[in-house]
This record gives sequence, structure tokens and C-alpha cells, in this order.
Amino acid sequence: MSSLGQVLDRAFGHPRGPLGRLGGVVMARSNAATERKVVSVAKLGVEETVLVVGPGPGVGLEAAAERARLVIGIDPSHEMLELCRRRCADEVRAGTVLLRSGTAARTGLDDESTDVVLSVNNVHLWEDRSAAFSELHRVLRPGGRIVLSGHEKWLPVSRHDLAAEAETAGFTDAQTWTWQPPGPLAGRAVQLRAWRAR
Repeated sequence: MSSLGQVLDRAFGHPRGPLGRLGGVVMARSNAATERKVVSVAKLGVEETVLVVGPGPGVGLEAAAERARLVIGIDPSHEMLELCRRRCADEVRAGTVLLRSGTAARTGLDDESTDVVLSVNNVHLWEDRSAAFSELHRVLRPGGRIVLSGHEKWLPVSRHDLAAEAETAGFTDAQTWTWQPPGPLAGRAVQLRAWRAR
């Protein structure tokens, strides 16, 4: 990996240290519209439990907490969990937001323990997408749904392949589309919504 690649990975891919904290500030601004769009598409209910995979600095986590009963943020980055803890300090104190170290493939959650899974600009970082989709299917209750968004530029598969990967893991009715976030520098997003069968 080049020196620039290492810097970008430390800031955005696997955030850590001062660069990771700086990356979190950038992500909070650049991903905010997409985070809120994904929460809107998910149509969260007030009694639902939501898992946010890779919440980064917590913009989507905070938006989900405004609508759902309980929101769990899973991230392998200590720096990102700290940013989430600051952004959602009141919700963390109230117990309506829980933060844990983990990944999409290893959430540490019980079977059928969540109603909704959300993830923004994280799927391209999943080292084993097959294992990740299987894990997220496992933790969803029957009838639960997953909504995710990824940078089209960085996504290593087409949106149709992404839907196929979700369906291979057991998800049904997978739908994909592209969405252009607002702003002159915003890259087009690929988004997916799918369900765990009842």
C-alpha cells in the first residue's frame, strides 16, 4: 500500500489515531445526507431495535435514535466509537444507544435480536461480505430489514451483484438503486434494501 493509501486507510478505511479522528470529522459532513436518507428509507418504528454497522462519527446513529426504541452501533474503530459516544451522549446515558466493538461479520449480538440493520459507506470494507451478510441475516428477526448504502466508486461489485450476495445469505425481495447525494463533490451511492423472510 502506498504512503497515500496508508494515510487514507488510517483516516477513512480503518480509522485510528489523530488521522482517524480527522477522518471522522470529514465523514460527519460528507456522509450526513446519505446517513439521513438511509434512516428515512428504513422507515424505523418507535418500538424497533436498530443495528448500525460502522456508524463512523455517529450521524446516522443519532438520526436512528430519534425514531427507534434502541439503537446499537458496532464499529471496530475505538476512535469512531468515541465520536459516537460524544455525539449521542444523552442517548448513551439513557441506555437508548449502545456502542460495541465489532464488525459486520462479528456483531456479538444474539440470534433474531434486531428489527433493522443500517450501514452507510461501510460494505466495501467488509473483508468477507458473504460472512457479513450471513451474520446480519442471523441477527435480524423474521420480517426484519436491512438498508445499506455504499460509494458506487469504491464498491467492488455492481448493485445487482450486491443484491445477489444478500439473497445468497437468505435475504428476500432485495431491491437496489442509485442515489445522488446533494453537493458538488458528493459521489453517487448504490443502495440496497432487503428483508429476512417471516
